[in-house]
Amino acid sequence: MRILVVEDDKRVARALKRGLEGEGFAVDVAFTGEDGQWLAAENPYDAMVLDVMLPGLNGLDLCVGLREAGNWTPILMLTAKDASDDEAQALDRGADDFLTKPFSYVVLVARLRALLRRGGGVRPAELVVGDLRLDPAAHRVWRGDAEVPLTPRQFSLLEFFMRRPGEVLAKTEILEHVWDFAFDGDPNIVEVYVRQLRQRIDLPFGRTALQTVRLAGYRLDVDGG
Repeated sequence: MRILVVEDDKRVARALKRGLEGEGFAVDVAFTGEDGQWLAAENPYDAMVLDVMLPGLNGLDLCVGLREAGNWTPILMLTAKDASDDEAQALDRGADDFLTKPFSYVVLVARLRALLRRGGGVRPAELVVGDLRLDPAAHRVWRGDAEVPLTPRQFSLLEFFMRRPGEVLAKTEILEHVWDFAFDGDPNIVEVYVRQLRQRIDLPFGRTALQTVRLAGYRLDVDGG
């Protein structure tokens, strides 16, 4: 899943980026509301973390602008300690949840996952496609009764496929969600990771779940192969 963090405290923003990437998310960071607004308009995000107190365009106004533009990506707002007005305004202006600073990183991740389950269609706690099962919170994957170890990037790629089973996903769309805005490498990296996933979830089990659709992209079989 791809997350946008808009936070002017660079130390906090970079810590969030490192932590969330360690959880398997792709993360873009903006330090101003204006930059966050531009990134949100240019890229498809699965959730956003916005600080209320931003220079220039603040988080509340950024949230309002996104909603007025028809962008309903789930938003978690970071508010100041003991600022109940900020919390009320955040919810009234279109945020889905808020967290008061200083916050627990574990709680932030849990709330983000809750938003991801609620937003953008059905998002169950565990994803199941055939006998493939993925637990986003625990970072665990099973093929039947056998647990399959995956790297964070492999896990993120499989999660993206499992949230949209049966759909043909273009290489560019996969790059937009599983890699971050700063990625400027070879788009063929998608082929490399799809091949690695096949070696983990398909070949050892005699399956063909991950399918290549010529000139279009890749598809995860709705029955799990």
